[in-house]
Amino acid sequence: MSVVDLVMPKLGESIMEATILKWHKKPGDTIKQDETLLDIATDKVDSEVPSTAEGVIETILFNENDVVPIGTVIATIRVGANAALSNSEPAPQPAQPQYEDAKVVEEIPYTPSQPVQTSSPANGREGTAIKFYSPLVLNIAQQEGISMTELENIAGTGQDGRVSKKDILAYVANKGTGNQTQQAPQQNTPQQTQQVTVLPTTNNQQSTTNQPTYQPPTVFTGNVEVIEMDRMRKLIAKHMVDSKHTSAHVTSFAECDVTGLVIWREKVKKDFEKREGEKITYTPLFIEAIVKCIKKYPLLSSSVDGDRIIVKKDLNIGMATALPSGNLIVPVIKNADQLNLTGLTKQVNGLANAARTGKLKPDDTTGGTFTLTNVGTFGSIMGTPIINQPQVAIMAVGAIKKRPMVIETPQGDSIAIRHMMYISLSYDHRIIDGALGSTFLNAVSKELENFDVNRSI
Repeated sequence: MSVVDLVMPKLGESIMEATILKWHKKPGDTIKQDETLLDIATDKVDSEVPSTAEGVIETILFNENDVVPIGTVIATIRVGANAALSNSEPAPQPAQPQYEDAKVVEEIPYTPSQPVQTSSPANGREGTAIKFYSPLVLNIAQQEGISMTELENIAGTGQDGRVSKKDILAYVANKGTGNQTQQAPQQNTPQQTQQVTVLPTTNNQQSTTNQPTYQPPTVFTGNVEVIEMDRMRKLIAKHMVDSKHTSAHVTSFAECDVTGLVIWREKVKKDFEKREGEKITYTPLFIEAIVKCIKKYPLLSSSVDGDRIIVKKDLNIGMATALPSGNLIVPVIKNADQLNLTGLTKQVNGLANAARTGKLKPDDTTGGTFTLTNVGTFGSIMGTPIINQPQVAIMAVGAIKKRPMVIETPQGDSIAIRHMMYISLSYDHRIIDGALGSTFLNAVSKELENFDVNRSI
């Protein structure tokens, strides 16, 4: 008989930690290999974690709603011939440490933390060291006005001397009372609990000059319904506001005649579905055109890193997908430029179905370099989309409408009914000027207008 450690799995290149949403087993329960043990969530997607071994759950080391770094042991499983014999007498669990408060974690969405280079003393040692701070700690520091210099001098009690949420909240509490002494966090007092849960101040709670002042809750009158945002909606709201604060948004518009594309799809869609077992929508056709134009104008697939422009050679196209809950998620088609139309169709349909059924893997939403959103799905003829950070551009396609248009023929101008569509491009004016943005947009428009109606499938 032996004990196997179950660790928080790697969930994607940029994901450093995850929140435990639900345990499906408790100590003493039997579990099979690959059976779902717990549900976790990142700032991108929720996911199930299967067991890596078959046996009996011996210990569960974290509670629901705890935030756990990738690679940390979260449970142990007793395996071997005698594992099931002690099923009725589960091993006693060690004292559970008090991990980070779930409410605060969920109310402060985050992006992966970055290493900070410092030459100041860390944990009592002189010399140059790289200190890592969790996204939650950095968010609290920003909200409380704590500079990086102050942050570097806070004594950390976490693994490898890392500053935990309790450390920084204890520092804030001491700072508010004028006590700057560095010390390990103590048991929560009522005042600390108030600050941890961010409760509003009341009339009998006087804040000092240096303490943060929290506003009382808004009082609504009349017939209203108050709806609490779910976790995903909070993340979306945070990401949208952060993007507007990060990028200098500009949106350009173009009108394109997609009559040929519409006629071709109507002609081949039944044969395509019969041959491939997949329905062909307009989305893979739009992505195909976008990828061709990005190859001509590669700056549209880039990101900004301080004063540097990082051009992404791997063309990973995100496609905004509406969920049954009303929320939005952006699965990513990796290396879209290496796929033919059939491959794009299968990827689009597979990721869209996985998104709507809650079966996306964390890696399915990472690594995007450009995003497409189809606002026409819900009847809009055009939109001004918000850039999906850290990308620098996003394209919206509107509803396709029949309209009378003037067309040029060898015999002169004539009026004909055409399938017309507006497309728009929001781009980051920090690195993409109007000339490049408009040129790229019109290149995509021409690519769609010049679609080969005689193309084979």
